[in-house]
Amino acid sequence: MESSFCVEAQIVKGILYKWNFSLILCPIQLLMRYFFFLLLVSAALTASCQSPRILIVTAHPDDETMFPVTVFKITHELGGSADLALLTDASGGYNGRVASSYYRMNLLDSVTGRKHLPLIRKKELLASGEILGIGNFFFLDQPDDYYNRNEKPYLNGQNWDIGYVNRRLDRILEQGNYDFVFCLLPHEGQHAHHKTASISAIRAVQRMKGKRPIVLGAQAQDKNVQFSYTLLSGYPETKGSTTAPVFQLDRSIHFGEDNKHSYMIVADWVKAAHKSQSGDMNQAMHRGEVETFWFFEMNGDDRISETKQLFERLKSKGFPFK
Repeated sequence: MESSFCVEAQIVKGILYKWNFSLILCPIQLLMRYFFFLLLVSAALTASCQSPRILIVTAHPDDETMFPVTVFKITHELGGSADLALLTDASGGYNGRVASSYYRMNLLDSVTGRKHLPLIRKKELLASGEILGIGNFFFLDQPDDYYNRNEKPYLNGQNWDIGYVNRRLDRILEQGNYDFVFCLLPHEGQHAHHKTASISAIRAVQRMKGKRPIVLGAQAQDKNVQFSYTLLSGYPETKGSTTAPVFQLDRSIHFGEDNKHSYMIVADWVKAAHKSQSGDMNQAMHRGEVETFWFFEMNGDDRISETKQLFERLKSKGFPFK
């Protein structure tokens, strides 16, 4: 199924074609002007149908390492665009033992981290975004307080200014005209910040009037991992569709001379940008062969075909995919 915008584009092109046809008896110069105008508009409308706009909603710098190849291919090979909304202030993440030498400060120490990591990690995210082709960054600066799995104090406004988060996301979505929203899959084992970011993104889309983007929950995993997801208990809006497939992009497929190339290198480029997280990134390097995306039931079954079309195009563009 084509998006409503693409259908409207076809109607506009049809009207312009009839308009152009009615000018047959006009002077040749005027006809040529309108014909050229028709070509420009037609090309622009066609490009719009084929260029998806993505909003990524995450809690921390480095969360985007769960699906970097999908974003890279959208921006570099499909001609699409991507923006990123970061919910925390990036003041957490004290696992940079080797990074402490690089930055010449003790990044294992929370006092040092609270002072310096917000700027360091945001710069690292900008470096990651340059690789991914991120156009706009939105920093919501909520406290990156500590690791836990209880999302409730964040969603109820105890630990975060959730009203501000909601207003900012509403505004970003209103102005962005996005086709898809990517967030981390909010399963039980996720960090509370990840769950809060994903639930906030889903709820923001649910509040929208008119055409809404499709929300997908993502994670990276190896091929031999069997993972199932239904919903995050207590949050019916997070329920995964029972009719849609789990959409996948295998970034480990090799190609080219001596079969030595793969999109895994893109994921490693992005991970390497997050130097302050040298412990976590060292463990993550060249792991996570498949980027997986769950389609939430709240999107509606009529939007499944649009998502299928996106992943079919991702596999058909760029370098070979099986």
